[in-house]
This record gives sequence, structure tokens and C-alpha cells, in this order.
Amino acid sequence: MARRSNQKLKLLYLLKILLENTDEEHAMTVKEMISELKRYGIPSERKSIYDDLEALKFFGFDIVSRRSRTTEYFIASRFFQLAELKLLVDAVQCSKFITYKKSKELIKKLSSFTSKHNAKLLQRQVYVADRVKTMNESIYYNVDRIHMAISQNRQISFRYFQYTVDKKKKFRKNGERYITSPYALSWDNENYYLITFSEKYQDFTHYRVDKMSDIEITNEPRVKLPDHLEFNIAGYSKKVFNMFGGEEETVKMQFDNSLVNVVIDRFGKDVYIEKADENSFIMKAEVVVSPTFLSWVFQFGDKVRILEPEDVVSKYKQYLANTLGLYKSIS
Repeated sequence: MARRSNQKLKLLYLLKILLENTDEEHAMTVKEMISELKRYGIPSERKSIYDDLEALKFFGFDIVSRRSRTTEYFIASRFFQLAELKLLVDAVQCSKFITYKKSKELIKKLSSFTSKHNAKLLQRQVYVADRVKTMNESIYYNVDRIHMAISQNRQISFRYFQYTVDKKKKFRKNGERYITSPYALSWDNENYYLITFSEKYQDFTHYRVDKMSDIEITNEPRVKLPDHLEFNIAGYSKKVFNMFGGEEETVKMQFDNSLVNVVIDRFGKDVYIEKADENSFIMKAEVVVSPTFLSWVFQFGDKVRILEPEDVVSKYKQYLANTLGLYKSIS
């Protein structure tokens, strides 16, 4: 009875063997397939293997044969190419908002989409141990719950925390729950953010997903956006630097020509740019003026100058003065 049951699974086990053991660099003979099937308690004959291979080909699997001293078979193409898997593994490794534990789990799952030989190449890329990762293990479930709330057009409630100097969680508003209308999730500067509409301020605001706790979907529908307000997640991310809040203003700046790629990377290809002189250009963009924006400008030193508006110029001067003031007592 057991033998008959195993025979029914023979085609599935043969597919499993081919997926795990073969690729363009590693092929199997029919004799080797028979040997592997025997390990699963499935006796088989050469003729039946040929029939099974044809059945798998007919179903759509790209099984290729090649002739050397004998005929060998391998899976030639898969759902993911190896280069695509390497790209996905790199993305997981670099994702600060995915914990070390979840990163390892995800990479292991991605490795199952290729042969065991290529899986070793993916594992050699794994350097997650020394990367800075979030400490919030529940972020997977936070993201899933937020997506569900958005699809169901519901508000969510949650508690929001930050870490103290002794690395302990401290909940804001004394642990009271935030209630808000989720509209999108955005990955910015290595962190995951929830973008919501605030009924109180009649504007968008955002929260770090890895700092959210105890998320619940409420029965209340999301607050409808005012007619004059359009939501563009790409535009919102461009003007809000590292998701720090501040007043939105149209800022005019002069950059050295060497920074044109930096400006386009930050503001997009449609940003307004005009030639100032042979060595520089002028850029205009909507920007949320925050300490993070000012520090972004600061990193370019004398290769950038804020031209207008005057209040932003004044804020930058004050920022520079405050920074310099920290070093006045140092000889």
C-alpha cells in the first residue's frame, strides 16, 4: 500500500529532485534520478523516468537535455533568474527596517527558488550580521495590518514609542493610542514610514513603522481627503527630507555643476533646473524646511547656496552659527 502511494508521488518527487539539484552548470543522468528517487522509497525504471520528464515538459517546465558521455537533464529556466535573486537578497540585506532574524528567514526562502548549488552563491552574499537593523520583530505584521486597513478603507489605532538613552522603549503620549487614517507606506532613507492624513491638522503626517506597536484596525472609515488636497506619495517623499516635519516652501538654490546628479536623484528628473553660469545651475523645488534639509545642504559645503526665500536663508545661517558655536571653546 505504501509503495503504491509513493508511486503516486513519483512525479512530484522527480520535480523536487530536478529543482533542487540541477541548473545550467549541474545536470543529472536518468541513473542518478533513479538513485535519488530510491532515497524517497520510490523504485523506478528508466522508461518511466523518460515518460515523467516528457510529462513535466508538457506541463511547462523548461527541462533541457544535453549529450556528453551520456544524456543529462537540468532545469534551464525558473520563476526567478539567479541575478534577480541576488538583487532581492541585496535588498533584504540593506533593508534597515527588516530585523536580523527576519532577514535570515527571507534569504533562506529566496534561496529555495534556485538549485542548492546556486543557493550557496546567495548565502555567500549574506553579510546581515554587522548591518544596523531594527529591533522591532513585529514589523512584518505591522506592514501587513496597515496594508489591510488601507485596502479596507479603515482607520487604525496604535501606540508609538521611542528609545531612551538606556535603550528602553518609552511610549509617547503616556502610552495613549494614536488614531489615524493610513494612506500609504513609503520606504525612505532605509526606513519604512506610514503616511497618514491628520484630521486635526488637515494635512499629511508620517510615522516610523518599526516604532509602532499594538496596531489595530478600527471599524471607522478613513477620513476623506479634502477636495483641494491630492495625495502623491512620490512628491511627498521628495520634499520631506528623511521624513522630518517642517514648513513647506519653494526654495531656490544655486549648485555647482558637479552636483546635478545629486539634485536629480533627490528631486527627480522633472525638477526645475536652469543654467546660472559656466560652473553652476539654479534649482527650484518644493521643500519641507527642517533640520534634516539644512544638514543635507550643509554636506555640500561651498558648492551650494540657498538664494531664496529670505527666511530659509536666515534659518540656514542660524544653523551654521549654532554648529560653529559648538567649537568656539576648542582651541
